[in-house]
Order: sequence, then structure tokens, then C-alpha cells
Amino acid sequence: MAEKITLELVTPYRKVLTEEVDEITATGALGEFGVLPGHAPLLTSLKIGELSYKKGGGVSHLALNWGYLEVKDDKAIVLVETAERADEIDLERAKAALGRAEEALKKLTIEDKDYRVMEAALERATIRMQVAAKAARK
Repeated sequence: MAEKITLELVTPYRKVLTEEVDEITATGALGEFGVLPGHAPLLTSLKIGELSYKKGGGVSHLALNWGYLEVKDDKAIVLVETAERADEIDLERAKAALGRAEEALKKLTIEDKDYRVMEAALERATIRMQVAAKAARK
């Protein structure tokens, strides 16, 4: 069994990272899951959430926005709309986005066409703030 798994994370705009890691944790459509070296082949969708990976003694965190994760032959390829490392997140901007989404949702009903858009914006802002807070604690 391999000791490491290769994590490759790509958005439509850039390759965010390629790393040999010990463990990956991500947020799938059905909840959080982990991937270790030697994992069985897997293809799953990812929802707005956090992806973390362990490398050596450290843990790194990223905020993701929708996508897919494929595991095959000790390589995990993550294709997502956006990905931000914890230290790249502007906390004030995330707080402002959270406030805008909360205000918009107060004015909308679930039948409004923009309700789901604002709900997703709220979820993205919340995840970004949580991931940024983890960078601040280091």
C-alpha cells in the first residue's frame, strides 16, 4: 500500500495545488468523507464546503465551491469552480458577503427565483469565514 496520495486541485482559472499528502477530508453531497492512500476508486460530487489535507505534521484548509473529486491509483483529482486557501481569504470581504446574503434572504421567500442563489452565497461566505478562522489560529 502506498504511503502517500497525490492531491491535485484545479479550478477553471488555475491549478491550485499538486501535493503528496497523507490524508484528504472533503465535503461531499452526502456529508464529510476521508481519503487515505490505497483508497478504492471513487468519483463523487462536492458541495460548497471545506477540503483539508494532512501532510507531515500539518493540516491545510481550503474553501471550495461545488465540483467533483476522483480517486484512482493513489491520485485524487479535485475539479471545482473556486478554491481558496485559508490564508488567501479576505475575512472582511467574507463577512460583508455574509451580511449581504442574510439581508437578501430576509426579503425573499422560498418561491423567489433568487432564494437559492442567496442561500448558496450565504453558505459560501460561512465556509470562507470558518476556513479563514482556522488559518488565524495557526
